[in-house]
Amino acid sequence: MTKIGFIGCGNMGGAIATSLSKLSDWAVMLHDSDAAKANALAQTLSVPIAGGLKDLVQNNEILLIAVKPQVLPTLYRELRTAGAKDRRWISIAAGVPLDILKKELETEQVVRFMPNIAATVGKAVTAVAASHGAEPSFVEAAFEIARSCGSAFPLAEKDFPAFIGISGSAIAYAFQFFHALAMGGVDEGIPYPTALEIARDTCVSAASLQESTGKGAVELATMVCSAGGTTIQGMKALAEGRFDATVMDAVSAAARKSRSMEEAARKH
Repeated sequence: MTKIGFIGCGNMGGAIATSLSKLSDWAVMLHDSDAAKANALAQTLSVPIAGGLKDLVQNNEILLIAVKPQVLPTLYRELRTAGAKDRRWISIAAGVPLDILKKELETEQVVRFMPNIAATVGKAVTAVAASHGAEPSFVEAAFEIARSCGSAFPLAEKDFPAFIGISGSAIAYAFQFFHALAMGGVDEGIPYPTALEIARDTCVSAASLQESTGKGAVELATMVCSAGGTTIQGMKALAEGRFDATVMDAVSAAARKSRSMEEAARKH
């Protein structure tokens, strides 16, 4: 059984801890600066709480950092004192690159995750990048952790900003699209709750069709467009509104912000 300690029990840390706690070959321990939050999750999952960071580090093989990026610099010294260099580390802190983590934790045994919020329902999409010096067995374990709450994609760390643009942040774009579709339905006379359900299920059906057929998005879209029909009129409206360009701009905006966060982290 592999022992894993969580530093942070918020939405993402709590979701991953919840997924792992259901697997018999993982032993979860929690720590959070908000004791009430850690206690509540520990009671729900029936897992122990660490007596502090030192206790957490010294009693777990793998540590998963799930705190906000700006909090991390305040923890490094205590983690080093507790024996960070002898442990394996996974960080989901956005914008904190591997080279900083390796330097501050004094070890090559570091992996970065970039999950999205759907981890809370076991449907996260997670990018995984490992330090070049990370042991293969640790990298394998990291992927098992990532897949416990959804799907996982091995990516070069340089591609993390792009991943954030098309997944980590883009899940919010999807919610906005659901809303916009539903509001269109409202404009045409369907009550919002019903319209939102229809819009959501339509997007799920589209994703399922693409996954099952393996066909390209453009090919599938053109299959729906009959000559002179309703769909082509809707597609024309999207084109006139610069739909594709707007979405691409949103991806680039999120990626730029991610890169600026990494640059800032290196200056501290």
